[in-house]
Amino acid sequence: MKLAAFALIPALAFGWQPPAPNPAQVAATEADRQQMLDQLKITSLRKGADGRNKDAPNYANYDESKANPYPQLPDPLVMNNGKRVTSAKQWWDQRRPEIVELFDREIYGRMPKVTPKVKWEVTKTVTENDVVVKTLVGHVDNSAYPAVTADIQLVLGTPANATGPVPVILEFGFPGRPAPWQQQVLAKGWGYAVIAPNSIQADNGAGLRAGIIGLVNKGQYRKPDDWGALRAWGWGASRALDYFETDKAVDAKRVGLEGHSRYGKATAVAFADDPRFAIAFVSSSGEGGLKLHRRNWGELVENVAAANEYHWMAGNFLKYAADPLKWSDLPVDSHELVALCAPRPVFISAGSLEQGDGWVDAKGSFLAGAGAGPVYRLLGKKDMGTSEFPPIETGLMDGDVSFRQHTGGHTPAPNWPVFINFAERYLTVKARR
Repeated sequence: MKLAAFALIPALAFGWQPPAPNPAQVAATEADRQQMLDQLKITSLRKGADGRNKDAPNYANYDESKANPYPQLPDPLVMNNGKRVTSAKQWWDQRRPEIVELFDREIYGRMPKVTPKVKWEVTKTVTENDVVVKTLVGHVDNSAYPAVTADIQLVLGTPANATGPVPVILEFGFPGRPAPWQQQVLAKGWGYAVIAPNSIQADNGAGLRAGIIGLVNKGQYRKPDDWGALRAWGWGASRALDYFETDKAVDAKRVGLEGHSRYGKATAVAFADDPRFAIAFVSSSGEGGLKLHRRNWGELVENVAAANEYHWMAGNFLKYAADPLKWSDLPVDSHELVALCAPRPVFISAGSLEQGDGWVDAKGSFLAGAGAGPVYRLLGKKDMGTSEFPPIETGLMDGDVSFRQHTGGHTPAPNWPVFINFAERYLTVKARR
């Protein structure tokens, strides 16, 4: 079976776009994806939504009356044996591990039990405008398979006049690229950091036999439950947090994580995986992130199973884009990913349909946050306080799970000040006492 290498998708759906793939990369991606389909014995996949051509028969749905073909979500507080969770101990000891196993096996893939050590090197330190900026490289130990190398790129900026360790917001993004949010966190007396996901794992299927995934697999193809790029990027963020724990300028217990679009997906996964992160800002994460998989709105499961995105996920995820399985056969949904973040605070963000962010399904992400409410309440925290989708620009900011849809497009920028105000409740020294 020959499958199209790259499905037609809206350019705005993922923010930054990588350079156009060369023919060799396309061929390697097709070969990798076909190898996975063969392992799964899948001969054809359903077509994803077309986000550009309104006349296409598979044009993306933006009609709320058609958005919920599978309204029944898995109950995060009902165990696999049908028994209801009634205590925090049951959640931590029994139910949460069940949910983790399902996400590991079917959605994002398993992080290897043993991963290489990372040795951090500060390659440059400069002080500009009262900010100490360190450029770092995390050298991943490749002694087990020297044919693959990985060097994680990271930048850390902290106030030069700080009298002690400060909170830091870590972004999945592009080190060395100045952004207004960095000045906004510095104005609070916090630091900022930016990690380059592509230096951890390439953002394409051709790269799955390289990067950290290829290094651990010694250049071999993945198995259906091996980790994908989202989990690999999260692994890299955790290694940055390892470094922060050694840097006297950083309060490593007050490190937040932010990402937008595909990196919003990675933020949600990384935050659920690593309880050391204090707070998360998940922006426009869409399908494969916090959008409910069972929602027919914009980006679909089938889109993420396409050749330009499948590498983000476990191979097993592709099964749910192939008949006879449907989205409703997924054993978990994204509200349970939010639940795995509990009891820590999460801010869920999206832009407007009118300005080009409809693809990510703001309401689908809101519903995931609302659906995690029972777990937050069980653990003594506050949920969103409503299951009714709020008007645009109306933030639900009083709970430990929060949500705001802004009137801008596919960007986190309008919600950065909102997130910083939300985070201040948790990251100030006074709030910790």
